[in-house]
Parts: sequence; C-alpha cells; structure tokens
Amino acid sequence: MTTTLGDELAAAVPGVSTRALDRFGMAHDASHFLRTPQAVATVRDAGEVTRLFTAVAAVGTHLTFRSGGTSLSGQAVTDGVLVDTRKFFRGIEILDDGQRVRVGPGATVRQVNTKLARYGRVLGPDPASESACTLGGVVANNSSGMSCGTTANSYVLVESVEVVLPSGTVLDTGAPDADERLRDREPDLWAGLARLRDRVRGNADSRRRVETLFSIKNTMGYGLNSFLDHERPVDILTRLMVGSEGTLAFVASVVMRTVPLYPHARTGLLVFADLADANRALPDLVATAPATVELLDATSLRVGQGDADAAPVLRDLVVRDHAALLVEYRAGTAEEADALAGAAAPVLERLPVEGPRTLAGDPAAKAALWHLRKGLYAKVAGARPAGTAALLEDIAVPVPELLPTCQELTRLFEKHAYDHAVIFGHAKDGNIHFMLTERLGDGSGRDRFGRFTEDMVTLVLGRGGTLKAEHGTGRMMSPFVRRQYGDELYAVLQEIKRLFDPRGLLSPGVVLDEDPQAHLADLKSAPVVEDEVERCVECGFCEPVCPSRDVTTTPRQRIVLRRETERARLAGDTDLVAELESGYVHDGVDTCAVDGMCQTACPVLINTGDLVRRLRAERPQRAVSAAWTVAARHWSATTAAAGAALDLAGRLPARTVERATDLARRVGDPDTVPRWSADLPGSGGARVPASLPTGDADAVLFSSCTGTMFGPADPGATEAFARLCKRAGVRLVVPDRLPSLCCGTPWKSKGHKAGLAAMAARVLPALWTATDRGRLPVVTDASSCTEGLHQMLADGHPRYRAIRVVDAVAFTAEHLLGALTPTRIPTLALHPTCSAQRMGLTAALLRVAEAVAVEVTVPDAWGCCGFAGDRGLLHPELTAAATAPQAAELAGKDFDAHASCNRTCELGMSRAVGEPYVHVLELLERATR
Repeated sequence: MTTTLGDELAAAVPGVSTRALDRFGMAHDASHFLRTPQAVATVRDAGEVTRLFTAVAAVGTHLTFRSGGTSLSGQAVTDGVLVDTRKFFRGIEILDDGQRVRVGPGATVRQVNTKLARYGRVLGPDPASESACTLGGVVANNSSGMSCGTTANSYVLVESVEVVLPSGTVLDTGAPDADERLRDREPDLWAGLARLRDRVRGNADSRRRVETLFSIKNTMGYGLNSFLDHERPVDILTRLMVGSEGTLAFVASVVMRTVPLYPHARTGLLVFADLADANRALPDLVATAPATVELLDATSLRVGQGDADAAPVLRDLVVRDHAALLVEYRAGTAEEADALAGAAAPVLERLPVEGPRTLAGDPAAKAALWHLRKGLYAKVAGARPAGTAALLEDIAVPVPELLPTCQELTRLFEKHAYDHAVIFGHAKDGNIHFMLTERLGDGSGRDRFGRFTEDMVTLVLGRGGTLKAEHGTGRMMSPFVRRQYGDELYAVLQEIKRLFDPRGLLSPGVVLDEDPQAHLADLKSAPVVEDEVERCVECGFCEPVCPSRDVTTTPRQRIVLRRETERARLAGDTDLVAELESGYVHDGVDTCAVDGMCQTACPVLINTGDLVRRLRAERPQRAVSAAWTVAARHWSATTAAAGAALDLAGRLPARTVERATDLARRVGDPDTVPRWSADLPGSGGARVPASLPTGDADAVLFSSCTGTMFGPADPGATEAFARLCKRAGVRLVVPDRLPSLCCGTPWKSKGHKAGLAAMAARVLPALWTATDRGRLPVVTDASSCTEGLHQMLADGHPRYRAIRVVDAVAFTAEHLLGALTPTRIPTLALHPTCSAQRMGLTAALLRVAEAVAVEVTVPDAWGCCGFAGDRGLLHPELTAAATAPQAAELAGKDFDAHASCNRTCELGMSRAVGEPYVHVLELLERATR
C-alpha cells in the first residue's frame, strides 16, 4: 500500500486532513496571495506541534501556522502543510487583577479585551480587525492599530512566551532559569543570538540604522531592535518572536502586560482645505496628547459621504481637495475627558479648520465618526468591479515626511491609473494606509501592480520610511527587505532565520525571499460566482461569530469554496469539481445555521445565509418540497402531529426511539429526518393562551408554533406574556385561525419557496385584518419568529409593510415593566439569541433580565447556539460545537435560573449546559405573581 502525505502526518498528529474541501477552504486569507496547502493539520497542544515538526521534516515539506487569517501580506498561505492553531489555543488567563494576561494564539483581541474590561484594562495593540484577528497574529505581525503607536505595541508589552522551536524544544521564556535552559538545550541558538547582539551593537552604521527604522512603526524583517534593547539571549528571543510571522518558531502562549481602559472619549472631525493644511496642524495637535489622530484624504471623504449614516460635518461638506483629521481624547472619567478637550480647545481654535471644531462626548456622535474611518475599507472594497481584488497596504515615514509622501503617492495613483484609491491612516505616527483595486487574474493587472509597487518602494525608502508599518512583511514586501536594511543588516536577518530554522521548515518565502518577483507570484484571482457573495474580500471577520466554525466550514470558506469550484470548472478539472461539490453539500449547505450572524461582522454586510438558502432551494428535493408545501397548507395539523410524535416518543424507552431515528437517518436523508434524544420535551400548549386579556385590543399576539411542538416549562412564553399583559392592563387579540399561521422561517431557511409563498398568502392578509390595516402592532413571543415576520413583510406586497412587528421582549420592556413590580432572584445566566442580536433587541432583553435578577451573566463566549429551528435535530454536532465555549465558561457556576428568548434556542442551551433554559418572560411572570 502506498503511504500518502496524509498518512505520514496523521501518524504523528491525529487532526490531519488532505480532503480537497479542507485544503481549498483553508487556502484563502485576507491577502491577495493564494497557495493551496497539501494538507491541513489541527494541533491541540505544544506536544503535537513538536511531533508535527518531526513529521514534516521527514516527508520533506514545510509548514505555515494560521489562526485568524486576517493577514493582508500573504503570511498565512502555503503550498506545504497549513497548521490551524486557532481551534485549541483560545485560552485566556487573567493575571495580577488584569495587569497582565496569558493568552493562547487562537483567542481574538476582542475576546481578550472583553475579559480584561471588568478589570478596567485592555490590550495595548488595537487593530481595526480586533473582532477577528487573534493575539497570535497580532504578536506574529507586531500589529499595532490606531492608538498604541510604538509605545504600547506587542514588542513593548510582551513579557514572556512559550515557544516550540523547529528542533522540537519547548521553552517558557518566563521561567526564572529560562536563559540557562535555552543555553543548555539550544547552545548554537543561544550563542548565535549573543554573537548577533554584539555584531549589531559593534557596528555604528547598523546601530544607527536600527535606531532610525524602529523609531517609527516598522514590521519589515525581524525585530533587530531587540539586539539593542536586551542583553540576555532568552530576552532577545522573546522579542524576536514579535513580528516573526511564524517563520522562527511556534508561539503557544503569550504573557503580555496590559494598559488602562479609558472608557470616556471626546471625538471630533477637523476638516482642512487640503492635505498640506492637515499635515501642518499635526505638531500642534500631537502636543495636546490625543489618543488618536487619523488622516483621511479627499477621496476618503467622498467615499464616506456615500454612507446614509454619515456625520453631519461630512454630509454637508462639498469636497474638493479637502483632508480631515479624526481626533480623539480618552480618559478614565468624563471629567478628565472634558479637561483634555478643554486644554486642546485653544489649539483647535488656531487651526485653519473648515467647519466645526467641537469634540463630541455623545457615544452616538463618536460612533458615527468612527464609522466613517472604519467603514472606508468596506465602502471601497464593496464597490470594486467584479473579479477584482481589494489591496490594502501600509507604510510609515517620519512625521515631517508625511505630507510629501502623501502628495507623491497621489501622483503615483494617477500615473498608474488607480482612479479610486484612498489614503487614510494613523497620522500622529506617520503611518498611512492606501487602498486600491486591481484585477490580479490577468497579466496586465499584475504588471501594473508591479510597476506601481516599484515606484512606491522608491518613494518610501527615499523619505526615510519603512515599507511595512503594521501589516507584516509577509510575501508582499519580502523581496524589498534588503533594500530597506542594506547588505550588512540583511545578513543578520538571514542568520536569525538560519539559527532558528536551519532546515527551512517554517514558511519559506515569508519575511525573507531572494526572488525579486516573489511579490508578484501566486496572486489570487477572483472568478465571479454568486451575486450574494461577490463583494466578499475574504477577510475572515465573519468566522468568530459563525456557529459552524469548529465543526465544518465558516462563511469565508463557504464563499471561497464556491470560487475554487468555479476556478476548477474553468480549468476543466472535472474530478476536482465533483469532489468539492460532493463535500460541499454537508459542510457548506446542510450545516449552515443561516442565522445571519456573519452579516453582523462582515465589513461589506454579506449574509452568507442568503447564498445557502438559495442553494438549498436549487438542489433536487421535489418530494420534500412538496411535503413542506402541504404542511404549509395544513400547518395546525402538522404542528399538532409533531407534538404528538414527541409525546409518544417520550413514553417509549429512550434507547428504542434513538435507535429507530438513527436507522431512519441512515436509510433516508439526515438533512430531512430529525434525530430524537431523551432531552427533548413533549408537546406544548395551545397557541391561543388561556389568559388572553380581551377587550378593545392594544396589540395583536402572534404566538410561536414552536411552543406548541416543544412543550415549555410552566407557564410557557405565550401564556406568560398574556398574563403579564393582563397584569399591566394591556389587551390582546389574536389573528383568525392562528394555529394555521407561521412566520415562514422553516420554509425560508430550507429553501422551499412554494411552501413559503403559500404560508405568506395566508399570514399577511390575516395580520392586515387583525391589526386593523396596520393600526395595532403585532407582538411575537419568539425572537426568530419576530425576524421571520419582518422578512415576510419585507418580501410581501408593499401595502402590508404598514404592519409593525414587535418582539414580546421589546414590548414588555417598553410597555409592561413600568406597571409591574417583580421580586428579583439573585442570579441569572442569560443567552441572547442571534435573531435578537441582529434585530437590536439585546438591550431590551437585558433590561427585562435585570428586572428579574439582581445579577445577570451573559457569557463572554456568547454566540449563536446553532439549533437554528431544526438544525439541532438534524445535525446535533452543529449545536454541540456552537455551544461548547459557552458551556465551558458556565461549567461549575451556580445560577438561580437560565433564560433566553426563543424556544429552540432554549432547547439547545439546555442540552449544552445541562440546566433548563426558559423564556425570560416566564421568569418575569413568576416574579410578578
């Protein structure tokens, strides 16, 4: 039998896959480079990394570490073995009351900051991608962000690391005897670092060049400043890990000092006549100690004006050659923030500002201004022509050189016909980003980009700048490292790589590459696929919020696999097309929760669920679709039958029923036949509550059918809401034939268009009549049903859009709480649902929860539970994976109650946590008896 690469690697590490679906799905990151790995390995701990190093060396290939994949310079792609370090390296340990934190490379910056916030602390690096980028990537790239500059970045704040060297040595540099251990276990590395330290220090020109380049933001090459800043080889090693981009060792964990969290801010957008005026204002502004000063050029301002939510100062501007500085002052208290703003006021008055000079303290005004800055990427990327890539690059120059650099960069855009390029960035650090779009799939686009890059390199180095300020060298700038550092320091960089990785196992071509055209190789084309996802820039922002991220595919992977399938089809590779399409049915379509959470994180607002719903509708399922259409026409009987089936199953031996449904799933379609389990309840009560308060109605109750099928605890959300309305003096009416009506979500999520149309044809007229043509609001008692009715109304006849649909939680918070006097329980664990989050109901949900309990806990690891109507019954592995982080966080903690606001989500969370979750209105009803 022939031994394959996968077999060789799997003998060392269990989590290895050579499936095309996994290899092509993980091939894409946020950069414009594309390499397809030979295998994908998911490692669980440092020991597996050690074994993987040995196995990779034995088979003669190389590997690349990958966590968030938000990297823009190609350091997370490979044609060797791609190592997923995100899934099992998410640990976060708070140390010294938040003064320090120990973090695994797979935890995102936002996850770490969420835990630190209760201690009034935060990480120093604050990249714009904080919701998706991991600390492993932040450290590996020495990413900084908008306010940390060179004084609070990873290099400055890192205290120690646990590393796995390519030799297999595992070293904690925070151990008291770490330097001795390094010398004993890796004598050549220890001696080599000491030798390079003395070499750099002993060369006056090298010392001068290092001091100059690292006085500004600089992520080109390796951290040569470590040789000047530290004496012990182990301390030098620790700092060399920062910015090494995974080419020297694997960082298994990081201990980092934190900085104070300043929750109060005063923010303003200062508009100037042109770039020259904006740049001349920088020295005086920086002297007032702002946290951030963000530059936006005229094109950026024009792009921002296209946003419907643009701030008034921007909306009213007639942009010509204007530029703007977004300035923010931060402090621990409102009084301190006011004092900073007051001290800056005289300076602002002297500046040649066109328009307001005010610094807003209102959170909404601040959010609108930052939406302008952070939304630039989305606006430009989303508007790019089909088939093109969005290229975001960053450079840094000494602040006095910023104006001429921006001016010359603008001339380069004109020279190379990049008509819609934008310039923005961190002005107080001399660090600017520029973004352009290019068609990289053909030779002309590649050649133009190459010519532009050569001119840009000459410009930046001529101004004493650095070619990478915070995005890392990657593959993009590796051919230009020698030009930035000179031959002597380049030789030092080469020696660093040789000392750590003599066998060349780690990411060859990243950071250092002798090929002068390497930055133009392996460029990613973007074949046009579905309209729903064409705007995707493959940034991966969607991945942390996706419930299927740890079990099958993420939204980014669903999209790139469609592109890879199309690329294979265009190349005539029918075998690859067949393999990708076969695996995609389960991994890409069946296990998507279509919860829309990806849209909440996507910079270009893509809801991958729209694609999945259409794919479900298009696949052959005539008999199933017909059955669901019949169900739509007889929905009352269908839900009653489902409830009766659950009642019958509950009376039979559990193992017997489980075996029967498992057999039916093996014989039939597991995406059609649900799996019964003993934790499922029996049927529920009637949809028309017994306590319905009648009279001249104040609202129309549209109760959820899930409460009929899945029996709740007493009294159930429908009955609880009716009782609360009666106590508050609010009268309700229900639509005629309510048991036969549904919000349409089951048909929409499954792609059954005929059934959805049949249901909508009954629901909308019934609501029109019940609401007196939209006069009364419709109240629903399940958040997914609220969202489903919203969508049904949006898709229906325009006249029905006068109907207002309100979730029962929001209705209670606004209209009922004031008339109730609940007796609060001490503690409550709360699970907001994905639909509540998408509709902006979380604040109302918290308000109701806080009326019920003294202390309300929403897990830091909160996310969609993945039950998704019936996905939890059809694919229980999806719900298990989605809820695992929340369940782990809540394990061992005692609460007086557990609540949510959607019946099926309550089932999913009950299964995960082992405690009964009920609707929050049930708790409120009990508390007001």
